[in-house]
Amino acid sequence: MCGIVGVLGNHEVAPIIVEALKRLEYRGYDSAGIATVQDGRLDRRRAVGKLVNLSDLLVHQPLAGHTGIGHTRWATHGGPTVQNAHPHRAGPVAVVHNGIIENFRELRAELDANGVAFESETDTETVAQLTALYIAQGLSPRAAAAKTIGRLEGAFALLFLFDGEPDLMIAARKGSPLAIGHGEGEMYVGSDAIALAPMTNRITYLEEGDHAFVTRAGAEIYDAAGRRANRAEARIEIDATRIEKAGHKHFMAKEIAEQPVVLAGALKHYTSLQDHSITLPDSVDFSAVERLTLVACGTANYACQVAKYWFETFAGLPVDVDIASEFRYREPPLSPASWAVFVSQSGETADTLAALRYAQDKVAKTLAVVNVATSSIARECDLALPILAGVEVGVASTKAFTCQLTVLALLALKAAADRGRMTPAETARQLEALTSLPGLLNHAQALDAEIAAIAAQLAEAQDVLFLGRGPMYPLALEGALKLKEISYIHAEGYASGELKHGPIALIDSHVPVIVLAPRDTLFDKTVSNMQEVMARQGKVLLISDAKGVAEAGRGIWQALTLPEVAPAFAPILYALPAQLLAYHTAIAKGTDVDQPRNLAKSVTVE
Repeated sequence: MCGIVGVLGNHEVAPIIVEALKRLEYRGYDSAGIATVQDGRLDRRRAVGKLVNLSDLLVHQPLAGHTGIGHTRWATHGGPTVQNAHPHRAGPVAVVHNGIIENFRELRAELDANGVAFESETDTETVAQLTALYIAQGLSPRAAAAKTIGRLEGAFALLFLFDGEPDLMIAARKGSPLAIGHGEGEMYVGSDAIALAPMTNRITYLEEGDHAFVTRAGAEIYDAAGRRANRAEARIEIDATRIEKAGHKHFMAKEIAEQPVVLAGALKHYTSLQDHSITLPDSVDFSAVERLTLVACGTANYACQVAKYWFETFAGLPVDVDIASEFRYREPPLSPASWAVFVSQSGETADTLAALRYAQDKVAKTLAVVNVATSSIARECDLALPILAGVEVGVASTKAFTCQLTVLALLALKAAADRGRMTPAETARQLEALTSLPGLLNHAQALDAEIAAIAAQLAEAQDVLFLGRGPMYPLALEGALKLKEISYIHAEGYASGELKHGPIALIDSHVPVIVLAPRDTLFDKTVSNMQEVMARQGKVLLISDAKGVAEAGRGIWQALTLPEVAPAFAPILYALPAQLLAYHTAIAKGTDVDQPRNLAKSVTVE
């Protein structure tokens, strides 16, 4: 995750910004940079790699000024190079950015037509160049930035700096968090309070769609409609800023919101969009693999169950999915021509680590799909594939789940190609579908208020059923787990076709049934199962796309309409409303969302 820091200070800001950026290192990054205004003129320094490289550069090429912005970048659009590092500059404008500008290609084409020359591969430079163009057309920096912000689509946190404006920073937030810090004759902006804690404990969090004009006298904040907004100032405890919620009420809410960005980062890491290929290590070759064993616990196990569909459908590769805590106790026979894949957010899950150690000398290769690249599971496997979700604090896994799914999907596509089951053209088509997911997740997040209203009623239930078919069945299990974990409502997930083999006995007017049903080849069968529920006065919440809701929505209790998605990868998109349902239901019940009773983030004992 990228990090942003801005300072309007009374002292030289470059060293202050470097220290603040260090507090954001936990997010991960591959380049860093700073821009300042000195004597009315912008200047900047950028370096690839760790912050020590930027510090070294500043020793040899000092950067003066009491006004500045800084950034640590995790490469998405364009590799980790100096040219792609932030801040980006276009004439009188410097910009740092977290997130993804989804319509940057259209904006870039427009700028190309105006004769604008680009120096980087990034989406962020488009923001700087568009603002510079508006200034050249006669707009003030404030008006130019506001006009630019209004044209952007996607998720972003932005911070602008200008030539000739030593007492102005402009900040904007949509999808990515941003906080303003208040000092004595000084002001600060950061990705979250962890960066600002050494400078101030007075923080104002920008809300979704806000932009702010920040001067040393304070901040003028405007909402998405352009109205002046009064955002509350909060006092933060310095000790609590080691890891910060960044303007969200809970870590879980923050981590749900981060999914478009982290998925884009994972896809960028493992794919080459130029030639539509998957860029996994050479040792990942499935051509001689006869069987695959996927082992994990909890949510990670459900990711494995979704992946089973992908490996078997795409690659024709037989897959066993095992719960790690059961795996070694039944002493499963493993073939030396098979591979074993161990999936864990922390990489320290005790049962999964024990399963790995059982399998190590019995299979041809062990792979780790983990979020912590230095963890025990990562170190002990033959090969570790990080999911690149960033720090996940909430006990109920959200962004780690969708990133696990993304990496497993890429592995399944690679297996299909290696085994001659998928042509390069088909692989490219599937990759295109995968790379559309960050944008679709952004659209799905717009359902937040609608989901919260439904959750307020769901919170009154004592039992909830989740139904799904095909790859949506494991997601039904995951949706039920999320609801159980943080709201303490009893919930179960079932394959839709199993409803009449027992669970239908539970159905009455008090049991909500959540149906996960994209308009795919199994949709009609799922609708039949849904009708069986409604015939028994069951309350159906249908989660589908517009075609599905239009076709099957009559007589249902509630519906949530998601954008259309490639059916194979629907579980990644549909995970987000399932997570938000659990989150808002827990809020309505007043439970501890981030630290639910009896649970820990990483289970390091059996």
